[in-house]
Amino acid sequence: MDSNSIKYVKLIIGSILCPLAVNLFIMPVKLNAGGLVGLAQIISYLLPIKTDVTGIINFCFNIPLFILAFRTISKGFCVKTLLSLVIQTMGFSLIPVLSKPVMYDVIANAIIGGVIYGAGIGLCLQSSGSAGGLDILGVYFSKTKPEFSVGKLSYAFNAVVLGISAYLFDVQVALYSIIFIIIAYAVADRVHYQNISIQALIFSHEPTLKEEIMKQTGRGITYWEGYGAYTNSRQDILVCMLNKYEVRHLKKIIHKVDPHAFVILSDASPILGNFEKRI
Repeated sequence: MDSNSIKYVKLIIGSILCPLAVNLFIMPVKLNAGGLVGLAQIISYLLPIKTDVTGIINFCFNIPLFILAFRTISKGFCVKTLLSLVIQTMGFSLIPVLSKPVMYDVIANAIIGGVIYGAGIGLCLQSSGSAGGLDILGVYFSKTKPEFSVGKLSYAFNAVVLGISAYLFDVQVALYSIIFIIIAYAVADRVHYQNISIQALIFSHEPTLKEEIMKQTGRGITYWEGYGAYTNSRQDILVCMLNKYEVRHLKKIIHKVDPHAFVILSDASPILGNFEKRI
């Protein structure tokens, strides 16, 4: 299975996990999922109809955000995000909201639901798409403002949504929902660090390695000559900065050109200066 197919598999799984977490763990204990989904929950509750239309309302909310993404972010991102939204809408509509919660402990439902929901969001972002909603704005701002994190915008918006939830329902419901949201976005950030940068320090005897890395990744390299103290043999010492999701490609290049190269990978956040941020 090629890398693009793997991305679509991640997108589909992530898109299914989101409504699964909400319908099986969050809504049965009357919690709010936060974000646009949480706002859709509130509106669906206030509508004078018995059928839950959270998924449909959430899809409608995403239409203007999708237009923004289509105009400013890559087309591939838009296609994946649209597919995710369609799958989520179907999931919210087809996955039944349990009449009785899986666990009667509200906090346990919030924790497990948060882990599943966060994993879903993270997988969607890993696929070079998104789960829609505030994630679209998060990716948009992280592209235009390198210091921005996808989770930050969510916390501000959720303060408003949970305030409404506390007013309409109960303060305790809002507090438990906060637990869910914090866990969900902590897991999402763990699965997908959109701002993480990696420093690759490479020791190689193959002089063509630096050209191959620059050619295939489009990343710049700084290098200097070094000598092994034990063998006194000459080697190139290369330094390359890239993001987390380019590491796998870098490893393949190194293994093909110089399988005996010595490589050190380390977290390099933040990077100041002329470093191209790629979403």
